[in-house]
Amino acid sequence: MLGIVLEAAAIGIAVVVLLVHGIALYLAAGMPRLEAGRASGTGPWPRVTVIIAARDEAADLPGCVDTLLAQTYPDLEILVVDGGSRDGTRAIAATRAPRVRVLDEPPLPAGWVGKNWACHVGAAAASGDYFLFTDADVRYDPDAVRSTVAWALEERADLATLAPRIEVGSFWERLIMPFYTQMVLTYFRAPRVNRPGSRTAMANGQYCLVRRDAYAAVGGHAAVRGVVLEDVALARRFRAAGRVLRIAWAPELVTTRMYRDRHEMFEGLLKNVHGLRFSAARQGAILASLIAVFWLPFVLLPIGLATADPVVTLTGAVVALALLAKHVAFTAAVRSPAAYGLLFPVAVGFYVVLVATSLVRGLRHDPVRWKGRSYPLDDPSTATDPIKG
Repeated sequence: MLGIVLEAAAIGIAVVVLLVHGIALYLAAGMPRLEAGRASGTGPWPRVTVIIAARDEAADLPGCVDTLLAQTYPDLEILVVDGGSRDGTRAIAATRAPRVRVLDEPPLPAGWVGKNWACHVGAAAASGDYFLFTDADVRYDPDAVRSTVAWALEERADLATLAPRIEVGSFWERLIMPFYTQMVLTYFRAPRVNRPGSRTAMANGQYCLVRRDAYAAVGGHAAVRGVVLEDVALARRFRAAGRVLRIAWAPELVTTRMYRDRHEMFEGLLKNVHGLRFSAARQGAILASLIAVFWLPFVLLPIGLATADPVVTLTGAVVALALLAKHVAFTAAVRSPAAYGLLFPVAVGFYVVLVATSLVRGLRHDPVRWKGRSYPLDDPSTATDPIKG
């Protein structure tokens, strides 16, 4: 009797686990892709203002700005908003004048996250019909802006955002970033953004093109001033206001190297996991889900071997092989070395520590820290009213 119960439990767990992991593959397969050379028309092209929020970006900014200066787009304004950099960021941007205009960010007001304030300052000074919010660690194919604008016009999108190809260099980048991509894809159900009538909303602040009038209508970055995941919060305001959102993966058009060492990666991902609206229940649920969905399935095989139960053993082996194959395939698909997919349980461990750290820091009411700035949790002055669509 005990053997039958154990076998039934193993099969039930296997079915649930494979279905849950299949969601990520389903979403990945449904992710639209934007190719280079999409724009074939001659215009007229709307004026686009690129807004780069830059704080201590001397290492990355030259590559970003220079690939923007090489764009084939005919009417491009480039603004770099310097947030009090201490590493020569402003001087680097100034060498690209007059094609690049440098703005000095005023002192950060209470209740604002630094990047949101920089984007707000840039938008206030911009002359474009469209704003392209982007990061200093992004690199662009010469046709990136032209292809994106053509796509946005064709789709009549108020917000069009791209997911770049993530470049990886170190061991930890190769291990963690494919898993990070999978987590973002699954958590935000990215391909559903493009479905008519969908309530799903997300954007990628690394490359987010918005229509000026639509941006103003939803309150711009001022409406999400205290939110760490400002891109997603802004997209939700667009969605709530009935605006058109579009998202696509564009590995040939846009690339980025987000982090260069394990410490920077940990702190960067931690601020996103943590946010300013801390919820112990949410963090606890995420932590439990990581363990249940990614680690516990591997327990079936040793249990089957220990009990000499062929059904449990076979079920455990099938689940383990399926999960390993899935992560190898996913790692290869995002152009990281495929073999690192075999180490995905270690990547899960990284995320377990990440979420557990967020939980502990949140319970202690520790502030969120990034780029030399500190933001208190649950500051009432950062609260914003939702838009009623």
